[in-house]
Amino acid sequence: MKENSIHGLTTEEAAKLREAGRGNQQPKSKDGGVGEILRRNVLTLFNLLNVILALLLLGTGSYRNMLFMGVVVSNALIGTIQELRAKRTHDRLQLLSRSQVSVLRDGREVPLSPDDLVEGDVVLLRRGDQIPADGQVLEGEALADESILTGESEKIPKKPGDTVYSGSYLVEGRLTLRLTAVGAQSYMGRLQAAARQVKRPKSELMADMNRIIRWVSAIILPIGAAMFSRQYASVDLSLADAVTGTVASVLGMIPEGLILLTSVSLAAGVVALGRRNALVNELFGIETLARTDVVCMDKTGTLTSGEMFLDRTLPLGDATPEEIGTCMALLLHTGADETPTVRALSQAFAAADGAAVLQAVPFSSERKWSAAQAEGLGSVVLGAPERLLSGQALTQAQTLASEGLRVLALARSSSPLSGETLPEGLIPLALLCLRDALRPNVQKTVRYFGEQGVALKVISGDNPLTVSHAAAAAGVPGADRMVDLSALSGSKDYAALSRSYTIFGRVSPQDKQGLIEALRKDGHGVAMVGDGVNDIPALKAADCSIAMAGGSDAACRVAQITLLDADFDVMPRIVLEGRRVINNITRAASLFLVKNIFSLILSVLLLIFPFAYPFAPIQLTLVSSLTIGLPSFVLALQPSRDRVSGRFLRNVIMRALPGGVCTAALIIPLM
Repeated sequence: MKENSIHGLTTEEAAKLREAGRGNQQPKSKDGGVGEILRRNVLTLFNLLNVILALLLLGTGSYRNMLFMGVVVSNALIGTIQELRAKRTHDRLQLLSRSQVSVLRDGREVPLSPDDLVEGDVVLLRRGDQIPADGQVLEGEALADESILTGESEKIPKKPGDTVYSGSYLVEGRLTLRLTAVGAQSYMGRLQAAARQVKRPKSELMADMNRIIRWVSAIILPIGAAMFSRQYASVDLSLADAVTGTVASVLGMIPEGLILLTSVSLAAGVVALGRRNALVNELFGIETLARTDVVCMDKTGTLTSGEMFLDRTLPLGDATPEEIGTCMALLLHTGADETPTVRALSQAFAAADGAAVLQAVPFSSERKWSAAQAEGLGSVVLGAPERLLSGQALTQAQTLASEGLRVLALARSSSPLSGETLPEGLIPLALLCLRDALRPNVQKTVRYFGEQGVALKVISGDNPLTVSHAAAAAGVPGADRMVDLSALSGSKDYAALSRSYTIFGRVSPQDKQGLIEALRKDGHGVAMVGDGVNDIPALKAADCSIAMAGGSDAACRVAQITLLDADFDVMPRIVLEGRRVINNITRAASLFLVKNIFSLILSVLLLIFPFAYPFAPIQLTLVSSLTIGLPSFVLALQPSRDRVSGRFLRNVIMRALPGGVCTAALIIPLM
């Protein structure tokens, strides 16, 4: 193939590259497909045991005794419908957020879907566009927001020859670039592939449920075979009656009602959280958050809103507030690109009157200043203090920057603008100090976690000093204990770091994952809140993963819970709902295990005494539903805000054992 030029590829060249596997299709997730969802909810050991019992009854023509299959079908439907609903919501969010890309094909600019791009395409990007694949800049200059990949909120300047990465956004300027790595070979694709190596932790409730099913499976096989032999040979029952009695004894030992209770209770919690715009992707995600005692989060989007505000204006020399306001109005009336900084300044100086602009120099990330000229006012320049100030004023600006503020210098000159050269005779007018805006109610949310004994860790790609000040403003305990992970050489002792610090700055995706895994090894229940591709390994490593909608679609797909409004302030409500569900399941589960313990004792005794099993499967199903199931479901819906403690399995067995033994002791003499 001929070498690509600024004219881009031809349609024929693009088709050949796509056929060669060099298209921009991201690898499909193995966790969220319809087939995988069905497999997880249908092909389970619990369902297999019940299907075998149903087939035995079917073979004897005892159809009415197959009523228990309603529990099996209901349980599978609840889990499947919930996961399919979550998948449909994510697909809809992805479709709404996906926009077409301007590409040079056959020498013409045409709009294409990101999936239709191939390696070597020449793409035209403007402010606000998302970069569809890794590429090299051919023309133009711009600022790129790579926070979704790196966690670093500072915008990165891009110029010809620089590399840009898929998933990042242009916040300023225009670029023409050639795609050099697409699909699974792009930076985003490689991060997602690496995340697949991370095994998601199992929930304690799910693990204990599976453990009960395994124990039951190991018990019912020998007991069931011995029971059939005893009923058919020694008690002299017909084949159909022996099968029915054996199925009834085995069915009594399977906690089918407990499985359904758990699914229904979790599903009710999902509905309640849905009203709070929290989408639960996995039913057990509610439980894992209820057990959390450490919440790890990023700064932007959780503590802060991503916007900025003018914290203070410090006049320099003899400058007056009126003069500062007039100069700022002139700069803002030049039509500067809409950025968080410009929005903050526009809001602060909205009331000022601006003079007519004669000439303007837009902001450049390379120059680090912008300027405007007006008749009677001269030239006004706004930019980085190190470019416009010296001496005491520069020292003062650097001191303010060390407090986590973004500091801009405002200066004025009577000399006219001359191209992109600073005018002579600049007189400093003011220091403008901007700060990240905290999310509404974030201090209340942080205080709630503190009252509940939940520790907060802020893990960010930003400067640790900036993160520390934002965390302190939000009220995060220990916000002064910070570390810059990029400054640590060699292998990092994540366990020691996680115990010593609260604020982690300049972290890589591998650092995030390492810190999460270290906290879990220390015995903590860890929740991770993230929105970027760089958060995916940590999200998968955490006990509970929470994604902010509006960030990376890949992060939303791997997370157990997605906050559709990207509102961190809803977290306390999610925790309370999780506690209600898990505490009530624990309380009600003991009722079901009473029946299972009683059935086990009765079956073992009937292997010794020559009596027929006294119950039919349909009788056990009806009795379980009315005397155990209904009260349990009522119990499972009552309020409960206590923190989840103790082991689920141990708690329910200790509560159920006395009831099961007493029930067996009362029933057996009546036989």
